[in-house]
Amino acid sequence: MPAVDILILSNGPGEVTTWVRPVLRSLRQKLGNDRSKVRISVILSPCPNATGKETDIARSYPEVDRVQSAKHFWRFLISGKTHENWDWRSIGVVVFLGGDQFFPVVIGKRLGYSTVVYAEWEARWHSLIDRFGVMKPEVAARVSQKYAHKFAVVGDLMAEAQINDAKTRGYGDAGSEEETGTPGNGEAGKFSLSASARLIVSVSSQTASTELIGLLPGSKAAKLSQGVPLTLAVAEYIHTKRPQTRFVIPVAPTLDLQTLASFANPQKNPFVETFGFSSAELFHEQAPVLKTATGLTIELLTQNPAYETLSKCCMCLTTVGANTAELGSLAVPMIVLLPTQQLDAMRAWDGLPGLLANFPGVGSAFAKVINWLFLRRKGLLAWPNIWAQEMVVPELVGKLQPQDVAEIVLDYLTNPEKLDEIRAKLRSIRGEPGAAQKIAQLVCEEIGKKL
Repeated sequence: MPAVDILILSNGPGEVTTWVRPVLRSLRQKLGNDRSKVRISVILSPCPNATGKETDIARSYPEVDRVQSAKHFWRFLISGKTHENWDWRSIGVVVFLGGDQFFPVVIGKRLGYSTVVYAEWEARWHSLIDRFGVMKPEVAARVSQKYAHKFAVVGDLMAEAQINDAKTRGYGDAGSEEETGTPGNGEAGKFSLSASARLIVSVSSQTASTELIGLLPGSKAAKLSQGVPLTLAVAEYIHTKRPQTRFVIPVAPTLDLQTLASFANPQKNPFVETFGFSSAELFHEQAPVLKTATGLTIELLTQNPAYETLSKCCMCLTTVGANTAELGSLAVPMIVLLPTQQLDAMRAWDGLPGLLANFPGVGSAFAKVINWLFLRRKGLLAWPNIWAQEMVVPELVGKLQPQDVAEIVLDYLTNPEKLDEIRAKLRSIRGEPGAAQKIAQLVCEEIGKKL
């Protein structure tokens, strides 16, 4: 086979960790690791939800040969030149895994490459894209028949991301964090993979009476400032009623442990007292933990992604955002929390609202107005609810109090049939797994056409 280039286009943290990773593995499984034959490059485009760590995460994947950050994207799109003046082979495929579907059209034409687009809910530019891998048949059903041959139902790529993660990462290995490439965790880098493995093993071996609840307060300050003290206060209350309950926070790869812990410190975060929470401190034991003033231990999981552990949670408390999509794909029941104790606290909006809310000097005033309008007109917030267009998982919005939230959680725990109903609905919403392998097969077919 002649030398081939595969260019993956992606953008935000969710896409890089849950879409790009499984496709990379499947491509290498099908096409091999001989870089002189198959070279894989990743180019990131700007994303309003970007954390700045996406480039490092992409570079940590052993399947990747070259990565270009989002700050150089527009020059590449307009001129065709990368920041490091990469060369391109004569045969190649552009694979779209996040961003604007128009990007592969422009880049594919310029490089003379075939284009393969993964489309979750909507496929565009049917006449200009070579192949589409779609999540569900409904996406393809909306397309004109003359383009139907371009479409293949591949399933849910986000669900595929967690299927074999435990096996492929080798949780029993004693390799270092650096060897497995978990970026951006600051203090987490001091822990070997075996520390996270011990947590996963302990979760796997928990007794039937033990309950595990995941806490996902977010990854940005706008959400963490309220999310951390609220969820920790909820956990404390639940633990007083059901001491068999354990709690874990899967730490986002873009968040270091010291920063996370600071949001549980009343001297650094004024919202701690707002929720009637005392404090929590970071400790390094066999694995990192947060210990609250009441003595409750919250385990911190630094291995990313945390699908193996999240899959074992009876339910999770999460904020709005990509977390709800991942939990939905795992069929993990959740309660989505959007506290509004301070209207100017939530500033993590996309587009123009986000720019106005974070504008120096007057951002707070804009944030209050934007959030007030949002609360008056809000629709469904969690991704599973948006997908289903109904309230599959509860959304709690307003001046939330820990005890009120905890009582709702306790009701679910004492009535497990309610959790079973949510699981069943979540499974019915998303597509089938196996998407990464099918996308890799589409890429192979496009390469075959050029040979």
